[in-house]
Amino acid sequence: MTRPPTAAQRRVIDAADPVTGRLRGTEAQLTALVRRGLAFRHPRPPHDHFLTPAGHRIREAPEPPAAPEPEPAHGFAARVGGEEPADAGPARAREVHSAWQGLLELRRMTNPDGAVDRPCGWERTHLVRAAALALEAAGHPPEGPGTPGYRVRATPQPEAVAVYAPEGEPLRACAATLERAGWQTGEYTEPRTRARYLLASPRRV
Repeated sequence: MTRPPTAAQRRVIDAADPVTGRLRGTEAQLTALVRRGLAFRHPRPPHDHFLTPAGHRIREAPEPPAAPEPEPAHGFAARVGGEEPADAGPARAREVHSAWQGLLELRRMTNPDGAVDRPCGWERTHLVRAAALALEAAGHPPEGPGTPGYRVRATPQPEAVAVYAPEGEPLRACAATLERAGWQTGEYTEPRTRARYLLASPRRV
């Protein structure tokens, strides 16, 4: 089976003239398309390049869906607070550490500049789990039945979660942890309960 064109080659194919199939691109890109039978070089000056029937079929076919991003640790669930008591011993600590290292590697692989100090696409689509992992990996205890700790909850705001923790130092410590992990935070008060909480969102730059 012929392997599909690269993303750069696909962009050149998609940008071809819709009627004539005339191509624009670098000499290397056009030569690569000719080698793969997706384009030909016209024998007459100015020797422009055009799509072959196979190239036209590629352009008319829908682009294959992108592969889903892997998760930091398959089957691992960060504690968002409020769960039933669970093992908090060395085995859990190893799981959390492994998941955090996996998330840093995912940042390195998927951020365009390879940055590990800024959240990646997976975190932006799994906000609650990503913020909870950053907190748990830094050693903050999640809230449990009768046990104070952090809680991470979704909010109506795009790309933002609410983080609750005992007022005072624990809340400020959670803010410092999230900021080190590439999140931006602000402290707010709920109008009805007067409870203090953090609004946290992944930093883009």
